[in-house]
Amino acid sequence: MHTYIIAEAGVNHNGQLGLALKLCDAAKKAGVDCVKFQTWQTEKIVTRKVEKATYQLENIPDAEESQFDMLKKLELSYENFRIVQDHCKKIGIDFLSTPDEEYSLAFLMNELNLPLIKIGSGEVTNIPYLRQIASYGKPIILSTGMATLAQVAIAYDTLLIAGAPSVALLHCTTNYPCPKNEVNLRAMQTMKESFKCQVGYSDHTMGTEIPIAAVVMGAEIIEKHFTLDRNMEGPDHKASLEPQELQYMVDCIRNIEVALGDGIKRPNPSEVEISKVVLKSIVAKVPVKKGDVLTANNITIKRAGRGIPAAHWDMVVGTKALHDFDIDDPIKID
Repeated sequence: MHTYIIAEAGVNHNGQLGLALKLCDAAKKAGVDCVKFQTWQTEKIVTRKVEKATYQLENIPDAEESQFDMLKKLELSYENFRIVQDHCKKIGIDFLSTPDEEYSLAFLMNELNLPLIKIGSGEVTNIPYLRQIASYGKPIILSTGMATLAQVAIAYDTLLIAGAPSVALLHCTTNYPCPKNEVNLRAMQTMKESFKCQVGYSDHTMGTEIPIAAVVMGAEIIEKHFTLDRNMEGPDHKASLEPQELQYMVDCIRNIEVALGDGIKRPNPSEVEISKVVLKSIVAKVPVKKGDVLTANNITIKRAGRGIPAAHWDMVVGTKALHDFDIDDPIKID
């Protein structure tokens, strides 16, 4: 088992190429599989007067600034993304970016030739765009925040019918940060049972325990926001992990992958040796003479390191001793 871990840089580069490259380096050092950004042209995704979301206002308390103005400052150019992708290839980490509108989708597919497409939760009900995304014939990862199971089903079927070779679904709660009582990790398992597809979890909680728990519950993909510094100004920094926290999460997930094993219940090689001195055997409780009938009165069970295992007690009781035995001698049946 290998959990595909996506470090969501998102907009935490604050519109600066240099910061974006540093985020790639930090993600690589933390041991994730992929670093992901978001690509958009602000004019194509929001009107000029739309207000900020509540969490955006809380993190950037400038009521006069519109969502358009905020996003415009966070926008990276297509040329910047070419540089970021090249840097990721150089340092050996997968690069992804979520296309937030059709022009950026075409750029990421035709110019950067991304191997798969990650779709944000905001597009779950955007049926025309889902069809357009699927038409590129690439595997898709779809976040499902804000959606009902019925809406997920429509989106899932739409993508497959329109040409996507596969669709993985990420359970998600679109709230930054997400309180623990709104996580509902079992919904991820519900999607697994409903769609028989690869599932994972995109996390917006504070800390690392929830994505780690998701892996235990079967998540094959984990996505987690990260930043170089949670105190930086921007809409997503406060709900993101810092590099050392990201590395801790990755280390925990990798340890869990090893610990989950193959599910077959059997002794490990190390246990076989230990069992020789830990598992108990049948020994003489009192001195036993050859020919004595072996009963609970003259035999007992102790750790002896050898002899007949305690599991065979019923086979031994009622038989006759074939030898003399002193106290604590392992009983032998020739």
